[in-house]
Amino acid sequence: MNVGRQPLKRFALLFCTGLILLVQSSETAVITFDGLPDGTVLTTQYSGLSFFNATILTAGLSLNEFEFPPRSGANVVSDNGGPITILFSTPVLSFSGYFTYLNPLNLIAFDSSNKQIATSHSLFSNNLACPAGPPCSGHLGSATNELLSGDPGGGSSS
Repeated sequence: MNVGRQPLKRFALLFCTGLILLVQSSETAVITFDGLPDGTVLTTQYSGLSFFNATILTAGLSLNEFEFPPRSGANVVSDNGGPITILFSTPVLSFSGYFTYLNPLNLIAFDSSNKQIATSHSLFSNNLACPAGPPCSGHLGSATNELLSGDPGGGSSS
């Protein structure tokens, strides 16, 4: 583990089009959710991760891709009945995801003792796309798929 970095064991989030994880061995894992069918309840489909309150939405089917465009491929993960929680079987050093949201978004990271060690906040109250131009649902100046990350060792929580 890098000096000065706290490993993440759990991360709470809301809506995501992709995850980027830096595990303790300094390897990077990228998850796009594109290998799962529309409507899949996301649980333990990805090795080392356990998702709670998460479901897969697909552009052209259950996802309104005009206001919630996927960053890559056709799938996104969305909250289902509460904020999404991800438990990592192996602690990770950092976490990033691309988010499109209806309400302000807060990412919160916890260590293995359930102590909060990092936070990241969305820049806007919502960042929906403006497919037809103004007026639109998104906050003026926002863009879909905002990159938010948790880096307990970076001291960059806001």
